[in-house]
Order: sequence, then C-alpha cells, then structure tokens
Amino acid sequence: MSSQLKEENMVFLVSEKQHVTHAVVKRQDVIKGIVKVPHLDFTVTSSQKGVLTIFNNQMRVLATTSVEDTAWITGCDFLPQLKCVVAVTERTVVVWDYKSKGSQNNCFIIKPMENGLLCVCTVTMSDHLAKDDILMGDDKGYVHLLTVTSDHFGLKQCKGKKESQLQVLDSKTFNIVKRKLHDDWVVKVKYISDLNCFGSCSSDSIHSFVLDDIKRLEDNLPVKEFAVPRGVSAFAYCRKAKVIVTGGHDKLLRLWHPAINSRPTGKLSGHQHSIVEIVTNEKDQHVISLSSAKIFRVWDIQTLSLLQVFHDNQGSPGEMENFAMVFDNDRGMLITGSTVIGIYPLTQMIQDTRQVPQTHEKSINALVYSKAFHQILTICSESILKVWDLETGYQIYQIEDAHGLNTEVTCAAIERNGFYLATGACDGTVKIWEFESGQEVKALPLAQHSKNECRLLKIVYLKANESQHALLVLEQSGKMKIIQGNSVQTYLYVTWVLPEAVSFPRRNPVVSLSLKPDTLQTHDFFPDIQLLSDTSSLRNDTENFVHSVEMKCFDVLKVEEWSLIATGSANGAIILWNFESTSVRCLCKINEDSQASVLQASGVNAMLFLVHSAFSSRKTSSLPSTTATVRHGISAIPQHKNSSSNLLKENVRNDEIKIQITTAEVTTKYRNIQYSKKNVQSSKAVAGHPPILASAHENGCICLWSIQGTLVKELLPFSNYPSVPLTALCTDTSTKMLLAASKEGHIMCWSIASFLEDPQNSKNQIKEELCWRAHSTEVVDLFHEDEKNVVVTASIDGSVRLWHAMNGCYLGYFGQPRKFELSDISRLILPCDVNNFPTIIKEESKHMEKKKCEYPLMLDRDNWKSLTRSPSALKKPKHVDIIQDLKFFKALVSPKIYRQPLECFESGNREAGAVFGYLPIYELGKPVEESMPQGLQWNKAEMSNPTG
Repeated sequence: MSSQLKEENMVFLVSEKQHVTHAVVKRQDVIKGIVKVPHLDFTVTSSQKGVLTIFNNQMRVLATTSVEDTAWITGCDFLPQLKCVVAVTERTVVVWDYKSKGSQNNCFIIKPMENGLLCVCTVTMSDHLAKDDILMGDDKGYVHLLTVTSDHFGLKQCKGKKESQLQVLDSKTFNIVKRKLHDDWVVKVKYISDLNCFGSCSSDSIHSFVLDDIKRLEDNLPVKEFAVPRGVSAFAYCRKAKVIVTGGHDKLLRLWHPAINSRPTGKLSGHQHSIVEIVTNEKDQHVISLSSAKIFRVWDIQTLSLLQVFHDNQGSPGEMENFAMVFDNDRGMLITGSTVIGIYPLTQMIQDTRQVPQTHEKSINALVYSKAFHQILTICSESILKVWDLETGYQIYQIEDAHGLNTEVTCAAIERNGFYLATGACDGTVKIWEFESGQEVKALPLAQHSKNECRLLKIVYLKANESQHALLVLEQSGKMKIIQGNSVQTYLYVTWVLPEAVSFPRRNPVVSLSLKPDTLQTHDFFPDIQLLSDTSSLRNDTENFVHSVEMKCFDVLKVEEWSLIATGSANGAIILWNFESTSVRCLCKINEDSQASVLQASGVNAMLFLVHSAFSSRKTSSLPSTTATVRHGISAIPQHKNSSSNLLKENVRNDEIKIQITTAEVTTKYRNIQYSKKNVQSSKAVAGHPPILASAHENGCICLWSIQGTLVKELLPFSNYPSVPLTALCTDTSTKMLLAASKEGHIMCWSIASFLEDPQNSKNQIKEELCWRAHSTEVVDLFHEDEKNVVVTASIDGSVRLWHAMNGCYLGYFGQPRKFELSDISRLILPCDVNNFPTIIKEESKHMEKKKCEYPLMLDRDNWKSLTRSPSALKKPKHVDIIQDLKFFKALVSPKIYRQPLECFESGNREAGAVFGYLPIYELGKPVEESMPQGLQWNKAEMSNPTG
C-alpha cells in the first residue's frame, strides 16, 4: 500500500519506462535531437553519426535514412511547408525528403557554411506554401536565418530516377541572413510562435539569452537580452503559465516574464550539476529539467515546488554531456534520447489504470451540489463530511461527527441558492449549516423514543432564508414530515406529517382527500389532509387490495400549477399525492390473469419529475424538483426470490396488462371553493407541457407516467448484458437529458427534449445517446453540471468520480493529488476497475423500447414444397397439414434481426422444455418410435442397472 501511495505522488512512473527497440543509432552513437511534430502526430530523431528517423504516434518507424557523407549531426527539426526533415552538422545543412517512394531517397546537402552549426529550428509562422525559414546557431555567436523553397531542391523528381540521391547544393545560392548576438557558442535556438519571437542562448554571462522578433536579424536594431551568471545552456516557454524557464552552469532554474528582462520572477534550486535540457508539460504546468549527471527534476510552475527526482541509468556519466529530450503533450509522456530512446509515461496515465480512486475510506451516503459556489458535498458511512471544489477537485474543508460521536449521517440537501446545508442522521436528528463556513445554524433535537424507524433516508429543502427554513424528510418507517424553523426559535420542529401509505382497491386505486379547515392559512407548502374513503370493511380482502410496502424513494414537485408528492415502494407501487385535485392514487401494473392478487410491477429505486424547460421557467416556488432516492437500509427490504423467473413473469404481453387508474370523481365542497378558479387558469397555462413522472425499477426499466396516472412509455437501457437494477436518476437544468445509474456501475444518457414537447405524440421519440461504466459497484447518486458539462457519480466503493457529459470521458476523482483539467478530453484514461470505453449509441430510441415478437422463425411454405417432393409425401391426403411432417430447418426463413430487446413469453409446454431457449415448439401428430442399435441398447441396460 505504501508503494502505491508513493507511486501516486510521482509525476512520471519510472518503473514503466519503455525503450524503442529499433536500431535508430549506430554503434557508439547517441541521439542528438528529438522533435515532436504535433500537426502530423509524429516524432523526428537524429543521431550524431547521421541516422534520421521518423516515428508515428505509436513510436513505430515510418521512415529512416543514414547520411554517410557528412560530419556529425548536432540537431534536427521539421519543415512544415516543404514536409521535409532538416538537420545541421559542423559545416553543412541537410534536407531529407522522407516522402520519396521506393528505393529513391532524396537528401540535399547545403554547404559550405562559414561557421560550425550547433543547433537548428524552423519558423512556424510562414504562410507561404512552398517556403520555410530556418534558424541556426553557430560556434561564433551568430544566429543565421536561412530561407528555402521547393525550387531550391526540385522536389518534383523525374520518373527515371530510382536510386538514392545525395545532392550537394551551393550555400551561396540561398538567402542567408546572420547577426552576432552572443560572445560564445549558441547552444540552443528556438522559435516561440505564441510570442512571435525567437530565442537563443549561450554560455556568455552578458548576452546569455536573447528574445526578440525575427526581424532583428536583418535590421540590426537593439534586441532584448537577459544576463545570467555563467550563461544559459537550455530554455523553454510554458504557454499556459506565460513564463520562460532558463537553466545553465550555475545549476539554477530561473523563471522570467517575457516582457521583463531585468530580473527573474522566480528561482528553483536543487540541481548539483549543470543543466543541459529543459522541457515543459503544458497541461499540468510542470517543468522537467535535466542535469549533466542524468538527474531529472520535475517542478510545479505555480507553486515553485519540486515534485519528483529520478535518474537515467543508461550509459555512463561521460556520455551525457548532451542529451535530447521532448515532452509529448498529446499522450502525456516524456521522450528522451541518449544511446537509446526512452519513454517515461505520466503517473496519472498509469495510476488511473492500476489504483482504485478513493474519495472516502467508506461507502458514500450522500452526494449534493451547490450551484452558487460550484462545490460538492460528500458524506460517507463514517459520517465524515467533505466539501470539494468542482473545477479543481481540491478539498475545501471537512467536518467529522457532525451529529455526534458514532452517529451516522445518512442524507443531506442543499437549498437552491446554495447558502444553507441540511443533514439528517440515523437517529432522526436534523441539522442546518451555513454551507460556505460550515457553521451549525439550527438543529432538530433527538426524539425521546428514537428507534431505528426514525432513521432518515432522504431530505429535501422546501424553503430557506434567514427567517424560515422548511425541510421535507422521509423516515425508514415510511413517514414523511415537514420540519421547520424560524428566526425566533433555536430548534427545528415538526409541523406536518403525511398520512401513512394505505391499501388501494385494485379496480379503482384512487382515494379522495379532504382538506382540514384553515390549513391554507397555517401552512405554506402542503395542507393538512384526511382520507375520505372508508376501506376498513375490505381490509381483509387481500385479493382486492394493493398491499402497502415501505417506501424506498420519493420526489416532490411544488410549482405554481402543481403540488405533487410521488413515493415508490419495494413492491413496485407508486403513490401519487395530488394536493391540487385532492386525491391520492396508486400507479402500478396489475395482471388480470389467474395471478391477479400478485403485483407484477418491479420495485422502485428512484423517482424524478420531468418538467419541460418552458414550464420550469415559470416556477414561482423556491423548491426545485429534486430526486429523493433511498440508498441506505436497502438490504433490510424484502427481496423477491427467483428474480429471473419474476423478471420473466413481469415481461408479459401487452394484451395481458391493464393499467387500472381512474380519476377521482368525488371532491369535497371545500376543495371546490378554494381551488376552482385557480385550476381553470392553470389548466390553460400548462396544457402544452404537463410534467412527467419517471421511475427507475429493479428490473432495469424506466417507466414514464403522466400526472393522470397513465403509463406513457417504458424504456430499457441499451446493454450487452442482462438488465440490472437502476439506482438513481437525474437531469440537466433544461431537462433535455435524462441520466440513470445502475447497480453494476453503469451510466446511461437519453435525449428527452422532443418527447417532453408532446409525450402523447408517438413521433417524439426518446433516444439513448451514451452509455459507459463509471464504477465496478453500485452507483448511489449522480448529478449533471451544465456550465462545465460534466457528470459526477458516487458509489459504495467510496469514490466520487468526474466524467465528461458528452462522451463519458474520465476526468478524474475527488481526492486525487493533481488538479482537474475539465477542458482536456484528449487523453482516454480509465479507472483501474473499469475496462470498457464509453459507447456512443447511434440507433434511434425506438429500438431501445420494449417490443414483442411472438415467432422470430416463420415457415416458408414455397420453399418447404420444393424440399418435400418424395413419394411418401405425394401419397398423403390433401387435407393433412404439411406442417405436421416438418423435418428440415432449411424451410425456416432466417429470422429478422431486431435491434431492440424482445420481451420473454412462454410458448409450448414449459414443463416439457424448450429448444434453444424460446424457439416455438412444434408437436408431431403421431408419436415417433425411437430406434437404437443393439449395442447401444445393451449399454443402456447396463447403465440402468449397474449392480446387476
């Protein structure tokens, strides 16, 4: 475990270093230059003895050549316009056309050059399609500007030339501009496109580093110089941090602002030997420096801190006077060159594939998001409360034992403005906190007779301000209460209780409600009610009633036209309390066959009201539609035995199912007086966009219900595996996307915008667009953040992970040492417990909806007649059905491929078995006598009587 933590704190995982096996260097040779070409996604290397090589993005050789007739190569680069490789030696310039076909290999040698060339780079700002500018530094302190075009090389070769060509070109025919900028060797020259400047460095202590426009090489105007004791031998520019980093023989790294050359903005010390190379990691804002003793050091530019030190054990120290190095920002790896090419991967690329992300040590109990502060709250089963910054992933603060020692915090909610936080515990206590500071504001004291039934399973904020707080809570016993507090009283108190679940008649599962007098004046949220229907005389008639089962989840919708509470139970019953129509109804599927008394619906794990964006914009209440799903104590809920057989019974044919929901016809006089005028106005306002209730079930389906109680649509998530229970639901702010989480860690995403426009229109389909596995265990909650376009998931494995909402790309987990990069989705990383990449679903949603097909195989009678022309068949009477003598499977038409899941159904005699699962069973008209060879009959007799 300690070794894993040690590796997690590393930037590069040295133990995963790789070597390029291809012979890119000669004997006693060394790599002198490595260049990454981002727009073509390949790498160019040059060795000291003249080997030029181009690698693809997998570090496999695309092309290579050996320049025999030149001196030692000192550097290389790529010409972006001419698509050629340029290298410099002590007195020549080499241009290699790597695109030559066959054995033709074009190399051009430009010579002689006045001084010994030590470094080279290309200018990337050229807009001319057939011209490139080359910068070179020599041993006399000059910086050269060489302009080359396609006409100089005659890259369009005639067809007759097939052999390798090494052409020598006179340097006097080229336009070469030079200017003396240093008093010593120019060891590095680079062009920085972000600054539109070139940079050159030398061991000169006065003119150590020069940074200026490329025009200064021609007009001889003063240039911007940086003076460093003992000079500069390497430099690099970090575009993201906007700093230049230099290093040299004084063993110090200096950070400079490009516009300020008087003094550095920071210094980094730690190297014991001269610094020979510097590169930057743009994404993480890291600097990687290398000394002549083969010691690598990784620094954080923002904090000016040392992150990692490691060394290269290739070769001897004397061979390390010059060392090539480049960082591949696209793939997160450091490429080095000495006698071999080494590749060091970033630890984060390996870490996420080998170590389990961990936000808490125990399973997650609650996950909530504050939009005001862009922060999330996580609570584990050990009652450790942590607040994280969504953008960076850094922890802000934490609270331990929020409700007292050994008291588990089971649920939490943040009000819509994000200023107040409410938590609930296993003993029934409730506390309100200031979210920003973490200070306790109010509390609901412990009840005198608190038992396990008082354990709070879910809490939802109804209202929050300085003068009043209102919460809706669900207890494990099934009771729902409103808890309020004001500025006068210190403690919270219970003001409203929802009647416990009752049994509903199967034929008419609707019970009318009566409002108690003066309830609208005393309560701002839901009125006090009582049940009108007298069902006491039928309580014992179990066949006529839907039994009450403890609630597992609920959701609440409190807007100007609707006042609804929906609860879900373990037996699949959905209870919808409508306080506007003063009725409560049971939404469930009931079979009318012989098993009429058995509820066929699957258990409900999550519920969510779907409100159209045009309708939600007119909300006047402070209550948002909030998912309220029970995630604790589920193991105590009775589970159905033989889940596979129950799943088969639940997926029955449409003509055997009837949704028995009727509208309450009896309303009270009080309700007519109080609500008649309001309902007339509101019905006109929301006729086009009524809310939809979504329920996630144990059988893996999502049911979409209308407020009137009809089942509008039933969805089955796309998956190559058997259906698994769904555990959580959420939507984006505009209710265009519906996301669901499963017990096996999968996340599914549907597009529901067109469906909510007109749910009754069959043309408005729901399309599943994305599916990925976020965890290896159950996902307890998730939410979608619109501004960052990310999805956050929490699991019982103790991790809270961040994903890109559009493609399911893994961005990291809360608690990791590195900062989130929400804009970078180029690196495909997976956690160690996830093996499959996200699946983008292109099929229309109608293929994902349940459809029924009785017989996937059909008899082709014409083909059957052509196969049965035998004398025995011709003698048969005409009235005999030909299907009775079915023998040949060739007569069966190939089944039509359905891309939607098929509902199971029973065909033939189940006790007699089925052929190939659920193929139709054909019974023969006459019994067929079995014939068996005598030898087998003797063996069979022995097997039936082994003792005889």
